[in-house]
Amino acid sequence: MVAVRPQGARTIDEILASARARLIRVTPRQAFAELSGGAVLVDIRPAAQRAAQGEIPGSTIVERNHLEWRLDPFSDARLAWVTGYDHRVIVFCVDGYTSSLAAAALLDLGLHRATDVIGGYRAWVAEGLPSAPAGADTVTLAPGAAPALVLG
Repeated sequence: MVAVRPQGARTIDEILASARARLIRVTPRQAFAELSGGAVLVDIRPAAQRAAQGEIPGSTIVERNHLEWRLDPFSDARLAWVTGYDHRVIVFCVDGYTSSLAAAALLDLGLHRATDVIGGYRAWVAEGLPSAPAGADTVTLAPGAAPALVLG
């Protein structure tokens, strides 16, 4: 049985394309270069993915379900450094799909310089950029973010 789309409904591919049309996405190397200029690299992956794959040293962990509350300058739950709308926030996930949707949500909040990493964490590692095993204490956990616990 084939589903019939209600009028106005969009596929996830359409939603993703719309989000990406609003972003000026960056490669892993561009994101790495921007870190020295004050950009903040935000990892939205859940703890289980970080535990399995590793982390990017210096990144801030804000799991996807907390992102808008932690980065909205008017939210009572915002991070201490979120003092306005001009922050350069570069979001990443595993492959660069969820991060595009998340970065578009940050644009909706008014964070006009927000974007995401093309290819996500996997592309970062494939480029040979700095990474660390989960639990290496090289990242900052935002309130509510679970640590990446490696069992074994």
